[in-house]
Amino acid sequence: MSLISQKVLQRKQVEKVKEDEVGEIPRLEENNNEENGITDEVDANGGYVKSKKRKKGRNGENKEVVMKEEVEMKRLEGFLFGSLYSPLEFGKEDGDVEDEGRKSPVLFFSERSPGIGEMSGLVNARENKPAWVDEEEEKVRVNIGNVRRLRKLRKEDNESLISGLDYVSRLRAQHVKLNPWTDWARVGSQDGVDEDSEEEDGVVTTTKMDKDRENLDSILRSNEEFVAKSSVKLLPGILEYSKLVDANVDELSSGPINSVQFHRNSQLLLAAGLDRRLRFFQIDGKRNTMIQSIFLEDCPIRKASFLPVGSQVIAAGRRKFFYSFDLVKAKFEKIGPLIGREEKSLETFEVSPDSTTIAFVGSEGYILLVSCRTKELIGTLKMNGSARALAFSNDGRQLLSSGGDGHVYHWDLRTRTCFHKAVDEGCVTGSAICTSSDGALFAAGSTSGIVNIYHNEMFLAGKKKPLKTIENLTTSVDFMKFNHDSQILAICSKMQKNSLKLVHVPTLSVFSNWPPPNRTLHHPRCLDFSPGGGFMAMGNAAGKVLLYKLHHYQHA
Repeated sequence: MSLISQKVLQRKQVEKVKEDEVGEIPRLEENNNEENGITDEVDANGGYVKSKKRKKGRNGENKEVVMKEEVEMKRLEGFLFGSLYSPLEFGKEDGDVEDEGRKSPVLFFSERSPGIGEMSGLVNARENKPAWVDEEEEKVRVNIGNVRRLRKLRKEDNESLISGLDYVSRLRAQHVKLNPWTDWARVGSQDGVDEDSEEEDGVVTTTKMDKDRENLDSILRSNEEFVAKSSVKLLPGILEYSKLVDANVDELSSGPINSVQFHRNSQLLLAAGLDRRLRFFQIDGKRNTMIQSIFLEDCPIRKASFLPVGSQVIAAGRRKFFYSFDLVKAKFEKIGPLIGREEKSLETFEVSPDSTTIAFVGSEGYILLVSCRTKELIGTLKMNGSARALAFSNDGRQLLSSGGDGHVYHWDLRTRTCFHKAVDEGCVTGSAICTSSDGALFAAGSTSGIVNIYHNEMFLAGKKKPLKTIENLTTSVDFMKFNHDSQILAICSKMQKNSLKLVHVPTLSVFSNWPPPNRTLHHPRCLDFSPGGGFMAMGNAAGKVLLYKLHHYQHA
């Protein structure tokens, strides 16, 4: 016996209760009494006197009631505690009971949880089913034509009386119309399945809950959306800027500045020149404190550059070797001459954006590829004419070069082959080349002072006509540089004073207020923009590094 069945009433108590219930049952019809063989006698007071056969019938009825009671108890036990006597079989109702001989206790039973599709159906069914229904709503009639504030609920002009259910539904629809929910507050966006989701093999691949979790993760992963950003495009014509304290005011160079470059943290500036010193400054626009100065005894520096990873500096001059300076260990390493090469100068080089390759301009049209990790020669490229200028693509997989034959070469560094070569329009000898940060544009300068701006994909597709030809310089173009968002292109020449121009790239026009009036730039030799675009540093032949603040950009 189970826990509940042990509390069943005693037989006498059950019979007593059932006699009271039987007394309330209406009297059977006479034909039923005759069929059952039961006869009743009437006493003098008009009451009924039950016969013995009637008592036996009562006893039989009581037994049936007790059996029904036990069956009901077992059904309730199974409902509360599970199937204790017989397993639940599909296709049978709760009241169906098997024969006694077929009953056997169940030792194990399996529990099946609903799948995703069933769970969504249960959720929708629970949501759509109201918890309580007012029966009076079906009987009530509301006149929405007499009340002004209810006239907006009418679907037709002559509509007046509507039912209570219709009235409630229209009020809810009007409330939702006036107070629309946001997506995150909708129940369907959290538990329901998206309308655009696909179901394959019974598994729902995409749900709104997954999308909400992805959106939440993206919000918590970065605060980029909450940081104020300058979404306004740089306007052409006049460039807003201000002159700051010179970047190397703590220690001026005794020779021309050949290289300036900002570190990727925007606060460290590298300045190097022919005085054989490599200087590092902390740029704040006010004091610009010098952090360290390093002297190279046997190498006047023609070019110095940070590796994009920011941990090393490569410095080279008109020597068969070059130097590598480790910023972490504060240690110099002299590298070269390169095995198998006889170049007397490695002064011109470029570093790939992925910090894997250093490309040096060699002699007789050769381009030397050196590994950034091992500092050893890993390959060479050969141009038809002399090589003079190099530039890597934004992903570091391609290399652009120009030189004495007036052509622009595109090299694939994975196969180390030239996959495209075309003439730079109007160019006799190329002297400078650079690419934009997004890889969409590149600019090619020549010894005649002409700068052509090309669209890279169009140029590779065969369109040799440049987007714009800049003719503001009259001497050889020695240096060119795009800023971080490719809205400004700086071009300069070492041969003439104040020969520095800033080009507004979106409109391909030159800023009219640059170079600054009544302020001499001397002979500009190099230039760099800070990673955020807020600072612009320019080195000249007088040994100064001029620093400017560009007001359009909020961050350095």
